[in-house]
Amino acid sequence: MAPLLLIAAGGTGGHMFPAQSLAEAMVARGWRVKLSTDGRGARYAGGFPREVVIEQVASATFARGGVLAKGLVPLRIAGGVIGALWRMLRDKPAVVIGFGGYPSIPALTAATVLRRPRMIHEQNGVLGRVNQIFAPRVMAVACGIWPADLPEGVSGIHTGNPVRAAVLERAGAGYIPPGDYPMSLVVIGGSQGARILSDVVPAAVAMLPDGLRANLRVAHQARAEDLDRVTNAYSEAGIRAEVQPFFTDIPRRLSEAQLVISRSGASSIADISVIGRPAILVPLAIATGDHQSANARGLVDAEAAILIPEAALDAQALAAQIAAVLENPAAAQTMARNALAQGRADATDRLVELVESLTERATP
Repeated sequence: MAPLLLIAAGGTGGHMFPAQSLAEAMVARGWRVKLSTDGRGARYAGGFPREVVIEQVASATFARGGVLAKGLVPLRIAGGVIGALWRMLRDKPAVVIGFGGYPSIPALTAATVLRRPRMIHEQNGVLGRVNQIFAPRVMAVACGIWPADLPEGVSGIHTGNPVRAAVLERAGAGYIPPGDYPMSLVVIGGSQGARILSDVVPAAVAMLPDGLRANLRVAHQARAEDLDRVTNAYSEAGIRAEVQPFFTDIPRRLSEAQLVISRSGASSIADISVIGRPAILVPLAIATGDHQSANARGLVDAEAAILIPEAALDAQALAAQIAAVLENPAAAQTMARNALAQGRADATDRLVELVESLTERATP
């Protein structure tokens, strides 16, 4: 029988999308793959290969609910662990890998109790709460962002974050440096947009010198409730802009951009670096453990991106940084090249290698 990979992930697309990339690769290699998640995570599982068996487990988080709900969390997790132990005894996985989120607790706990080969993958530059717990108890810690802040005594392996096929198709796409011709500015704030970028970016672009502003085409991802005011702000400033709550063709837009203004979520950092584009990054100030600042560190240290903390972000400061990039073609070209050097287009392959290396430790 083909070896079994048990993937444990949950909660958000940030956990589930890298898990999906690995599942696709392992199915293609003839492995059996199971996904252990909860009901919330299962909503993101529609893109997994049909061969993947989805097992919903009982889990919970202390971050939501009232006093009673939080009091029941340990019982729900314990029930999930018992269920995971039973399933793991019946069909032993060759390797268990956790991608973070509370729904990964049952499978990783069961794998620890049964001494199955196990590893975790952390998408951000700071480990999430669940991955912090299991990092000292697994055989490998794969890091999507490098450098990563790891618990004392824990070593990480830089695999990178798997990116979508549409991003890989444009990996390393040739960069056209800024000049006296139409240029593209892409503004993205994660899957739900970012209000502060909607507040500041249109005003900053309006402050740019006339010649620079006249050449700009802006693609701005904004929340639905901000669409009208952002569209109007660009229009009143005479700036050609396309404002939408979500762009389905972000990889194409990134590949055609002279500059990207973005939050520094793990997936955004991966996309920007794999395609290779200069960026101005504005980390989400309330991100747990300030992990978005940690995510940005690699690109900033490599002189591929400019970081502006939320507290320092205003229209004048942003306009100055936009101009600094778009009025210096050679510097922009260097930033693009440096970003590409930070990219890990082979992140999925690196994860596959780690999984396969752990199979040697599996016992019947």
